[in-house]
Amino acid sequence: MSNSSTSSKGTALITGASTGIGAVYADRLAKRGYDLILIARNGKLLTELATSLSVATGRKVEALPADLTNKADLRRIEERLKTDASITTLINNAGFGGVSTLLDSDVDQMENMIELNITALLRLTKAVLPGLLERRNGAIINIASIVALNPELLNGVYSGTKAFVLNLTQSLHKEVSDKGIQLQAVLPGATASEFWDRAGIGGHQNLPSEIVMSSEEMVDASLVAFDRGELVTIPALPEVADWDKFNAARIALAPNLSHKYSAERYGVRGLATR
Repeated sequence: MSNSSTSSKGTALITGASTGIGAVYADRLAKRGYDLILIARNGKLLTELATSLSVATGRKVEALPADLTNKADLRRIEERLKTDASITTLINNAGFGGVSTLLDSDVDQMENMIELNITALLRLTKAVLPGLLERRNGAIINIASIVALNPELLNGVYSGTKAFVLNLTQSLHKEVSDKGIQLQAVLPGATASEFWDRAGIGGHQNLPSEIVMSSEEMVDASLVAFDRGELVTIPALPEVADWDKFNAARIALAPNLSHKYSAERYGVRGLATR
């Protein structure tokens, strides 16, 4: 028997959908009445998830195996986003991280991280936007990380990719929020998922249990925030006022970030013109 709503809310395309956060988003959105296009490298897991969700919810769920670091696969997903008018929501969840220092990291693996966490996310976002804007309806949810705000934590390349995700989301919000498009950047902390296996610490079980949130709770909290219209969501943050103060301080810097002369504290004002 279907547990979903009777009318479709369009199609949500979810990357990194076979396990963890992506799979939970798939479950929750299917139950909310979305049809789904699920993207991940593991075709077997993806097909199994698509079948079980379709049976459980009655929604149309398509498994579309793809490696988003492979240019041909990425272009194929871009084309789908450009041409499928049923797509109302893009969830950019695919990505991986690292915990090693730059000196101890494999540079090819770091480049691969940039291709997945930044390049693929950028291209998919750019591909879906024109259609959403034409229909003046839709949403893009980008999964960033708390390391976007804490570059000293974990691997610096990883935190840099997630800072990109946050910045892009904030910039896009300014561009398109008045055109019917909702943006959300989600900044999970440590989450119980396969992320930690690939990151090289042998699983989230090796982290202090008091800092690790389940994927289910992380997604459920983020969807509550989405329903409330939050642009930046930090599921573990107890007081939203703390984020508001942080963001206000960032905005307050803006008027003084670019001037004709350097600040007096450097003692060189105007020297170059003398």
